[in-house]
Amino acid sequence: MLKWLGALAIALSPVCASAHGMADLTPVNADGDMLVIAHRGASGERPEHTLASYERAIDQGADYIEPDLVVTKDLVLVARHENEIGETTNVADHPEFADRRRTKNIEGQMVNGWFAEDFTLAELRTLRAKERMPALRPGNTAYDGLYQVPTFAEIVALKRAKEAETGRRIGIYPELKHPTFLLQNAGIDMVDLMVAALRKHDLDDADDRVFVQVFEVEPLRRLDRLVETPLVQLVAAQGGPADAPAMRYADMIAPSGLAEIATYADGIGPSAAQVLTPEGATALVGRAHDAGLQVHVWTLRMENPFLPAQYQRGDDPEGRGDFAGYVRAIVAAGVDGFFTDFPGQARAAMTAAP
Repeated sequence: MLKWLGALAIALSPVCASAHGMADLTPVNADGDMLVIAHRGASGERPEHTLASYERAIDQGADYIEPDLVVTKDLVLVARHENEIGETTNVADHPEFADRRRTKNIEGQMVNGWFAEDFTLAELRTLRAKERMPALRPGNTAYDGLYQVPTFAEIVALKRAKEAETGRRIGIYPELKHPTFLLQNAGIDMVDLMVAALRKHDLDDADDRVFVQVFEVEPLRRLDRLVETPLVQLVAAQGGPADAPAMRYADMIAPSGLAEIATYADGIGPSAAQVLTPEGATALVGRAHDAGLQVHVWTLRMENPFLPAQYQRGDDPEGRGDFAGYVRAIVAAGVDGFFTDFPGQARAAMTAAP
């Protein structure tokens, strides 16, 4: 089912087990300065956060694949968009887990459903992934029920197997989801788990093809003290970090805030709307670069509901717009990389004439 299985033994052999042992591989982003980061894999074409989605993204030329990480009851890092798993798995169809449904206050939002931290990995293995946005992406529902929830270790194994198969470096870009909530409410320390995983897989050096991203601040500060892995402070147009209620993202992207971020992180991850408005590019990219920070924006999608008005096309609110034009405008704004659900189409947009 997955083409990388044949290369897995090679990727995990003593010769290739370390990223540092792959000096003959073509570097990530060898063809330019712009990083194409596959948001949850090629999630516009396969259910997100599945090995199939990640593999498709790699085959389409993504420089990095992005797993959002949550944690099981037995402390295994797995890939899901949120710790609430009802939206992206068939857990609701499993009567044996009906009594696991509950409501939790996650960063001020009351969320009802099933949560990864209440399941062991063995229990999660009985579930299958499904498309998160079936009305918008009905074609992806053909793959519902086919794929398990992958562990971080399995995603790393896929990355290395595909490196052996393709001869090019492939980056991995994990996001820690709700680390302060999990620490305070479940006693789960995601930072410790992430550090242990990075060290185990030899991904904890500055020159490894890894970025770790978080919307919170203190987890990144702790990571900065423990590993050399490049770190990215995620920011949004509204609100502030869940672990620092007095802070606002708007202040964090002011020059003084960016200078502070540069003391513990290597880049920022703003929304695309913070970089490109209907009036043109904002000053954020320039300010971040002045502070010595890279800028990786999220998230570029093809469908009209996710596109700025000037790139929407047609009368169908769920139709697709001028994605290529949007990609080129984001690139022209001077960013260093961008997250997208459609890495193949994004790559094509950058190479095609406008």
